[in-house]
Amino acid sequence: MKKIKRSLMVFLLCFSIAHAQRDFSDVEITSEKLTENVYVLFGAGGNIGLAIGQDAAYLIDDQFGPLTEKIVAHVQTITDKPINFVLNTHMHGDHTGGNENLANAGAMIIAHENVRKRMAGAEEPQPKEAWPVVTFNDKMTLYLKNGKSVHAMHVNPAHTDGDTYYYFPDDNVIHMGDNFFSGRYPYIDLGSGGDIDGLISNTKMALELIDDDTKIIPGHGAVSSKSDLNEYTEILITLRERIKEARGSGKSLEEVQKMGVSKEWDATHGQGFINADRIVEFIYKSAD
Repeated sequence: MKKIKRSLMVFLLCFSIAHAQRDFSDVEITSEKLTENVYVLFGAGGNIGLAIGQDAAYLIDDQFGPLTEKIVAHVQTITDKPINFVLNTHMHGDHTGGNENLANAGAMIIAHENVRKRMAGAEEPQPKEAWPVVTFNDKMTLYLKNGKSVHAMHVNPAHTDGDTYYYFPDDNVIHMGDNFFSGRYPYIDLGSGGDIDGLISNTKMALELIDDDTKIIPGHGAVSSKSDLNEYTEILITLRERIKEARGSGKSLEEVQKMGVSKEWDATHGQGFINADRIVEFIYKSAD
């Protein structure tokens, strides 16, 4: 287990360095209107939710720090309300990289208590200004002063142990963070409490909560529907069954990776950040 944690720490450090050195000058921020008061913003990194209240704008995640100026400028094309609140779905830098900038501009950062713990305890922690100043341990409701609300729900350890869904019941919109990689294999951060069983449990819970008209903001990928989430869940369930069965029979990780257990979906889901070998590795090691 120590080897796993060490290798994941090295991977995450290299990942962070790569993005710190990345040139974001060509990144364009775009948006899609989901309801009268809820939008999703795309750029580089995790998808951003934007909710517009009576006197303030609420962001769910904020991508990378160098993009903050572009993100704020784009929000200002949608609303003149100030960004007073930033809600984090988890602690990864492609979702929280703008925290410090927005906090310094006056926004309140809110997240599950494990997000703050992970940020504060990281080998190379983000500045304190980036840490959540309001945390919760189970659930929380924010009232937007327009008669609507957003419900924060901490879910089972899945992508990380600080994962939170943000649900807008009045608008029938949910932001699932990185519990849902639409049209691709997910990243299960084992070193930060990630777990395949928790991930499947969480997506099943979301399926019970939503209906066919719900608009789902995934952590990565296009705005999705209940049927998209159901397909994603079925893929994860099948992969977990196949990999656990192979592991239980004594096969090594390398042997399972050669079995083609994910071959039906590799062309559609395995061409991004997480390929076939990586998703097999995550599920295989998650069975420890």
